[in-house]
Amino acid sequence: MQQNITDQYRQGIAAAQQEVSNYKSLINTYSFMRLGIFALIVVAIWIGKEADNFTFIVIAFVILLLIFMLLMQKQSGFEKQKKYFENLALVTENEINSILTHDNLYSNGSQFEHDKHFYSSDLDIYGKASLFQLTNRSATSPGNHKLASWFGKPSTKEEIELRQRVVAELATISHWKLDVQACLLFAKSDDENRLQRLSDHLKIAINMPGEKWLGIYAKVAPFILTAFIVGAFFNPVIRNIAVAIGFFNLGLVGAKAAYIKKTSIVADKIGDTLASYATVFKKIEEQQWQSAYARSLNQVLMDNKTSGKIKELSELINKLNYHLNLIVGFLLNAFFVWDIRQVIAIENWKRNNQAGLEVAFDVVAEFEALISLASLNINNTEWCFPQIANGNGYTLSAKNIGHPLLQAANRVDNDFELENARHIDIITGSNMAGKSTFLRTVGINTVMALCGAPVCADEMKVSVVTIISYMRIKDSLNESTSTFKAELDRLQMLLGAVETEPKVFFLIDEMLRGTNSVDKYLGSKAVIEKLIGKKGAGMVATHDLQIAELEKKYPDYIRNFYFDIQVLNGEMLFDYKIKDGECKTFNASMLLKRIGIDVEAES
Repeated sequence: MQQNITDQYRQGIAAAQQEVSNYKSLINTYSFMRLGIFALIVVAIWIGKEADNFTFIVIAFVILLLIFMLLMQKQSGFEKQKKYFENLALVTENEINSILTHDNLYSNGSQFEHDKHFYSSDLDIYGKASLFQLTNRSATSPGNHKLASWFGKPSTKEEIELRQRVVAELATISHWKLDVQACLLFAKSDDENRLQRLSDHLKIAINMPGEKWLGIYAKVAPFILTAFIVGAFFNPVIRNIAVAIGFFNLGLVGAKAAYIKKTSIVADKIGDTLASYATVFKKIEEQQWQSAYARSLNQVLMDNKTSGKIKELSELINKLNYHLNLIVGFLLNAFFVWDIRQVIAIENWKRNNQAGLEVAFDVVAEFEALISLASLNINNTEWCFPQIANGNGYTLSAKNIGHPLLQAANRVDNDFELENARHIDIITGSNMAGKSTFLRTVGINTVMALCGAPVCADEMKVSVVTIISYMRIKDSLNESTSTFKAELDRLQMLLGAVETEPKVFFLIDEMLRGTNSVDKYLGSKAVIEKLIGKKGAGMVATHDLQIAELEKKYPDYIRNFYFDIQVLNGEMLFDYKIKDGECKTFNASMLLKRIGIDVEAES
């Protein structure tokens, strides 16, 4: 099935690359046309000078400049389309890489790693070769934070089910998903604080003195100057007045340079960014959503007419940035008092439209996180959406559940059942037989299930639980912490969470390995009995068969499972399948023998 998906992606890449070639040709054509117009401007100035006709020079210059700017605008549009199709090819190729190698051009979420989090380090949620790396399709910083927060703690049953429906709907419109990803890809390398600075800027009025009369003058200034330019054709004396008006306009703009600079510092280069966001807002608004949650998000944008407002602000900022071209800025300010006109327009926009803008950008972040989850659904059609269980007990049942970070060819799936009950499952087994991988498989799929994502299983049913893991315990030189002290800290966190957090499900892999075997057994036994007393539920993987004996003391609470090996002609064979009961076959002595160490049994 994944072969069909990758074939579809490759067809999409080929089509996008063809569009890139088409737009390259158009851009080259318009570049030559602009060069021709520039040559005509030089010729027109020379002719006017030879004829001593100032009016001809001005009229020809203005007309040709307008044509030049029109060509520049068209070419800019072609460049944007070319960039869009380049991005579309990139995000589509990224899906193929994700399927084949789990590579991802988006952030792997390493900034969210935290050793003291309940489970993220043990379950490979963030960082290199993580669930976040596999899943993330968020280009914006808010989108990354949104997805990270979903992976960081369980959502409510209602939130999960609402997201599941949107994710399933997005999987049916994968072309729309890739389209939005292509439009947002610019934000991956964008300054993550730029939107925040824009938001802060929109809340601060610049209070330019004389704004009211300047606004009126900016509207009539071009007509006044045009009238004097036309008059200069009939009376050369009026030419000097026209020039004086032009310099007066430039002086007026110069007098307000400090206020213009306040606006342009934040606005600089963000006009195109806002235009890109306006495109995304419009795509969300125009999509005919079926799921209730997607419709509610869309309604936020529709109520605020977000795409239109953002596009309007983008255009105003881009117009203000015309002054970055010295020649264009000189002419626009001489004729139109351009910078003052745009600053006043931006201030009016801020007064009328800033409310609700942050909420609108949060909608984009929400859709990015949903799109990320949808990528799992599209690229892994054999995965399922879990059923979120009710009940006072713990439910965690699955058929053919596997680890999502392992390729299907290397993955061994298992069945497991815990149905509305409270149990502590002891999992014994040989080294390398699959105990730790199974705990991580259960944990990572539960994290996925409880944020609204599909899971790597044929079927899954799970309660809303708080996962707490105890697996990769490390010492810390910085904190002067030994391995045993680190284990005690983790145990203290676990025992405290069982009392304070809702419905904790723990995953413990080889408890108290930082002490001697006697204390290890006695301590592990005491911890498990303490958890039974607190009515805890979870899984404990161990090499210590004595721990499995607790089933006899607590037959209604403790269940035993195991992973084993088979030895055939001196070779160890692992099937990585979980079985009922306790393990009877261990392999440490055989593994030591392979490196030249013989272990003799005591007589």
